[in-house]
Amino acid sequence: MYADKYSRRMKLDPRSMALAVALNGTIVAGLVAFAAPHFVRTIDVVLEGRNIPLPPPPPPNPEPTPTIKHPVQATPVAKPVAPDPIVHSDTPIEVAINTGPSLPPTPTVGTGTVFEPVKAPPVIVGPEVDKRFAGVFQPEYPLGERRAEHEGRVTVRVLIGTDGRVKQVERISATSDEFFAATQRRALEKWRFKPGTRDGAPVEAWRTMSVSFVLKDE
Repeated sequence: MYADKYSRRMKLDPRSMALAVALNGTIVAGLVAFAAPHFVRTIDVVLEGRNIPLPPPPPPNPEPTPTIKHPVQATPVAKPVAPDPIVHSDTPIEVAINTGPSLPPTPTVGTGTVFEPVKAPPVIVGPEVDKRFAGVFQPEYPLGERRAEHEGRVTVRVLIGTDGRVKQVERISATSDEFFAATQRRALEKWRFKPGTRDGAPVEAWRTMSVSFVLKDE
């Protein structure tokens, strides 16, 4: 009796077994799906490019035409004309000008115009050698040139002051420097002249002088 009771208690229910099998199958399928590696399908896509023509740009705006302004010409203003400057020259003139008396102007009849007499140009007289000192014009013979038995000639221009003395000596030509030095020294120390005049008044003036150096038998 006990055995029959236990056998009835251990008897399986077909519906319960079917439910358990279904539940276990679901769990196993889930585990298999979870454990299975994921497969990624790669799809190659080829992109094809095309040039899309762009519309042409709009034309540029035309530049405005510049307005040309003509310069206004200024009315020229007449400049005052300055009178010619008076030039004073201190350079003496060596040429003496002798002029005759000026002719009176020819009177004009019936016009009432009075003419002023024309002034005569100034009378200029060049300097002359003062004969009182004629014996001192020859320079001393340079010792070196005398020993060498050299002869020579010197030509100079001298500026003669209003007192008749030589103020400046310029070399024109000379046989040697020694001859010129002797002549220059003698002119500044010993030469005397009658000064040049302008309308009778003494003025400075230039004069050309020449001296010769000649050996003489003693």
